[in-house]
Amino acid sequence: MTFLDKEYREIITKAVCGKGRKFSKESHSISPSHRPSSILGCWVINHLYNAKKKSEDTVEINGSYDINIWYSFNDNTKTEVVTERVTYTDIIPLSVKDDNSINDEYDVIAKVIQQPNCLECKIASSGSKVTVDIEREFIVQIIGDTKIFVKVNPDWDNDDDDDSWDHKVTDDEVKDVKTDFFHKKD
Repeated sequence: MTFLDKEYREIITKAVCGKGRKFSKESHSISPSHRPSSILGCWVINHLYNAKKKSEDTVEINGSYDINIWYSFNDNTKTEVVTERVTYTDIIPLSVKDDNSINDEYDVIAKVIQQPNCLECKIASSGSKVTVDIEREFIVQIIGDTKIFVKVNPDWDNDDDDDSWDHKVTDDEVKDVKTDFFHKKD
C-alpha cells in the first residue's frame, strides 16, 4: 500500500496508544504515641493521586493516603486513634503499546481498580510500633495521536446511496399504528 493509493485513506485520530495495570502490596510501620495493648481497627482514607507518562514504556503514579489506627493502651484501659499520611510512587509498565503514535504529546488516564485498603494491622514484634499491610491496584491508558488507514470502496456511487434513504410510510403501515398507547387518567 502506498500513501497515494486510491483505495485507502490515512486518518489521524486520538486513540488509546498504551495500557497497563499494576497491583501493589506495601507494609507501613507506624509509631503511636503510646505503647499499644491491642488493635481495635484500621482504615485508609483521603486517597489522592496523579499520573504522568514517565518513559516510553511506563507511567508513574504519585499518591498519598491517610492510615488511621484505633488502638488501646495502658493495659486496654484507654484508647486513641493515630493518623499518619503516607506517600507512594507506583511505576506501571505498559503491557500494550502502539508504536505508531505521531507525536510525544499524550494524555494519561489512571483509574483505581482497588482503593488502598488495609489487609492486616498488627502490633510489631518490638511492641511499640504497628505494622499495616496495604493493597491497591491501578489501570492506566495513554491517549495520543495515531494514524489509521481506511479502505475506501471504489465502486461506491454517491447518488445511488441517497435513494435508499427515501422511506415513505404506506397506508397499510398507518393502519397498524396503535393510538391508544397513552393511559387515560380517571
